[in-house]
Amino acid sequence: MDLVIGPLDLSAHVDEALAVQAVAFGLGPDEVAVRRQIVLRHMTYPGARALGATADGELVGFVYGMPNDRTHWWSTVVEPYLRAQHNDHWLDGSFVITELHVHPAYQNRGLGRSLITTVTDGADEPRSILSAIDTESPARALYRSLGYQDLARQVLFPSAPKPYAVMGAPLPLLRR
Repeated sequence: MDLVIGPLDLSAHVDEALAVQAVAFGLGPDEVAVRRQIVLRHMTYPGARALGATADGELVGFVYGMPNDRTHWWSTVVEPYLRAQHNDHWLDGSFVITELHVHPAYQNRGLGRSLITTVTDGADEPRSILSAIDTESPARALYRSLGYQDLARQVLFPSAPKPYAVMGAPLPLLRR
C-alpha cells in the first residue's frame, strides 16, 4: 500500500475529508453539513493550510490549521477557560490545529503523528494549540507524546455533548 502525506486543497476535497472525519469522529449528515461550511470558511483565513494522507490515491486522513486569531469563534470560547488558568497568553503567537482525523482502518500507523508534525513544521508561530475531547484517549496520548500539555480542562463548547481540553506545545513538536 502506498501511503503518501502531502499538501491538500481542502476546499476542493472538503467532502472527502469530512467523510473521513465522519467515520473517525462518529458524525451524522447534519453535523457534516455544518462542518462543511466551517471548513470552507476557515480555508479563506490568512495562513490556513491543510495536509492529506492518501492510501493508493484515496484520502484516509487530514489535518488543517491556521495562525490563531483571538477574534475567531474558537478563541472566544476557550479564552475564559484559559484565563482562569493564567494561560490565555497561549492564544497569541500560536498555530491552532483545527482538525486532525485519520480513518479508523489507518490509525496506529503514525499517520496522525506525521500529519500534525508536518503541518506545524511549516508554522511561523512559536507554539501550537488545539482542543480535544477531555478523556484519556489515543488522541490525547498522541498529543502528549508530541509535547502538548493541558492548558484548560472541562471546556464547554455550545452544542458539544462532551467537555474538551485545550492543549498547547512549543514548536517544533517533540519527535520520539
